[in-house]
Amino acid sequence: MAHSLSAKKRVRQNVKARARNRWRKSAYRDEIKDFRELILHGSVADAEKKLQAIYKTLDQTASTPAMHKNTASRYKSRLTAQLNAKKQAG
Repeated sequence: MAHSLSAKKRVRQNVKARARNRWRKSAYRDEIKDFRELILHGSVADAEKKLQAIYKTLDQTASTPAMHKNTASRYKSRLTAQLNAKKQAG
């Protein structure tokens, strides 16, 4: 348990930061789930639009401490590869 004022403030800041990071992570994960559903059951055009929205979300998240920039790049690369595979298949 924190006793000093600065330690108590740090605990409050950590709680807020953790909530923000969890919200960001959940936001891009939800978008990725929607994109994968579109890949399976939707049209390629809709999936392309969704991919652009995911790019924006990943770039915004990567600009914060919640995600490393290389992690965002890896997600974008893999999702693009999935879309390209869908285009080739059908």
